[in-house]
Amino acid sequence: MNPWNSCCDDADSPAVDRRVFLEQASKVALVGGAALSAPLVLPAMAARAAEQIASGANGKSSESLVKLLYEALTPGQREKVCFAWDHQDKERGLLRSRVANNWDITDYYVNDDFYTDDQRAIIRAVFESLYRREWHAKIDQQLDDDSGGFGEQNSIAIFGEPGGEHFEFVLTGRHMTVRCDGNTTEHVAFGGPIFYGHAADGFDEGPTHPGNVFWPQAVEANNLYQALDGKQQQLALVKQGLPREQRVGFQGAKGKYQGIPLTEFSSDQKERVQEVLRKLVEPYRQNDRDEVIACLNQQGGLDACHLAFYQQGDIGKDGVWDNWRLEGPSFVWHFRGSPHVHVWVNVANDASVKLNA
Repeated sequence: MNPWNSCCDDADSPAVDRRVFLEQASKVALVGGAALSAPLVLPAMAARAAEQIASGANGKSSESLVKLLYEALTPGQREKVCFAWDHQDKERGLLRSRVANNWDITDYYVNDDFYTDDQRAIIRAVFESLYRREWHAKIDQQLDDDSGGFGEQNSIAIFGEPGGEHFEFVLTGRHMTVRCDGNTTEHVAFGGPIFYGHAADGFDEGPTHPGNVFWPQAVEANNLYQALDGKQQQLALVKQGLPREQRVGFQGAKGKYQGIPLTEFSSDQKERVQEVLRKLVEPYRQNDRDEVIACLNQQGGLDACHLAFYQQGDIGKDGVWDNWRLEGPSFVWHFRGSPHVHVWVNVANDASVKLNA
């Protein structure tokens, strides 16, 4: 069963408004010398990308924008932010697949003078295209609270050549790692591990997490916990042994999982798990939601997963579990809500995929 037939259909597409994008991208033709020798992004090129966004042709709207961005960069800029597909960083390993809660993938923030206004407009369009339109304001709220707004502390990198056999766009920052790969990265959803988080009301948010745009995901999970019977709650609740939040590498089919196996759930309870899953993937574009389900099904579906709630880190000792984890052979969604929200996501169809965190 597709778990988002009811709430996440294609009605939210396109993610980027065609008129707004055309207004932004076509400004290149008017800027003239202010473009600082950037290649001319002709209005016709911008129009083609916008048309692909509007039509959702082949699910490639985000990827078309990445190609447009790549073509808009000068050779000097490409030297700084574009890399070979398997580029190895001396300190950070395979840079394309790295994930962290607060990091810069390159040395240039989107709002730095390194980029022109036109390039920033395309970067913003790529960013928006990765999320459902209804989530744009929420993600902007997270960025405003955590880093002063989009682009202030966000850096990008492009690996491979967009339109080629393999390529990937990565945007990072505080409480953010997001990717766009045109399904060219084998085995994985989202193009690789991602991260999201929010410190809405200061570093220590308190038990109600006021204003946190991601806390409703935990509310949905806790509603599921309350729907379990006493024995199931005992199995699901881990009193000691909260894992490090970064520990989201795959354990495989023979892994030792915490919490309750979902095979212990009734059909009604499994429907509630589907609701949690829908809430988790709700912010993202249809293509990425579909990839998550395809990867999950290939490893045995939700029946191959465990769900754990952690007593450690229960803010206010109120029995509303701030930390919880849904995990299977090659599926990890780790929600850390104490002292504020950090969420680590690693999903693939093959447990042999290695994590770089």
